[in-house]
Amino acid sequence: MKLIECPRDAMQGFSSFIPTKIKIKYINELLKVGFDTIDVGSFVSKRQIPQLADTKEVLQSINLKDTKSKLLVITGNLRGAEEAAGFDEVTYIGFPFSISESFQKKNINSSINDSLVILDKIQNLCVKKNKKLVTYFSMAFGNPYGDEWSTYIVAHWAEKLLKDFGINILSLSDTIGSSDPSSISWLFSKLIREFPEVEFGAHLHSNSKDVKEKINAAYLAGCRRFDGALMGIGGCPMAKDQLIGNMPTEKIIDVLSNSGERLEINHDVLKTSLDMAKNIFI
Repeated sequence: MKLIECPRDAMQGFSSFIPTKIKIKYINELLKVGFDTIDVGSFVSKRQIPQLADTKEVLQSINLKDTKSKLLVITGNLRGAEEAAGFDEVTYIGFPFSISESFQKKNINSSINDSLVILDKIQNLCVKKNKKLVTYFSMAFGNPYGDEWSTYIVAHWAEKLLKDFGINILSLSDTIGSSDPSSISWLFSKLIREFPEVEFGAHLHSNSKDVKEKINAAYLAGCRRFDGALMGIGGCPMAKDQLIGNMPTEKIIDVLSNSGERLEINHDVLKTSLDMAKNIFI
């Protein structure tokens, strides 16, 4: 079981700039909780996501001495991936890929075909630099832009990424909160059964009332990688006008624990991190 805490996703759409020192202090606390991975920042245009323009400074200042957690950063192009790969602190480089032509243009200013070329180059870079590529399959559960969408189309594209590009970590992302337990169950069950060697993740944005059912649907379908953000803060600022929050990490922990998973979480530090989140984001 892998829990990925995503302060990057929580921060990226926050309107007021969070001082770098506060980001570092918050991430250093999260590193003590026991998460498998912390999604700490992104190497993208400062104009596009000004909140994360200080990712380099954050990476250079966080404390990795007494943690089991690994670090992940997001990029939308090869230049950003090359910058990220230059940091020894970074284990995972994430790339957002969408079957929605409209959203891919909106999110990283790239067509689907061009994105496939970028993805291939980043994958080769990761192999060369001993990094791991995480492909975030955005709009996996719906499309608000009028592009053609169905679970079968999603499955087709997922299979293409896995077979043609050697992707071995694929995170199915509900970018706009449109998933439901049946679509989650169908996609994860099909893909996990057909590609047992691939690590599938759930990056689900959701309204709070649906959290338990969606987590359970992914878990029962075999998913063992879950992204979340404390208090459900954040969402994708490039999708629609109103952010649909992340899955609250504390609720993911509760649901998985009630399902019998023995999670190595320091609950005292988790509480401290929650208190810090409340001071930062509210």
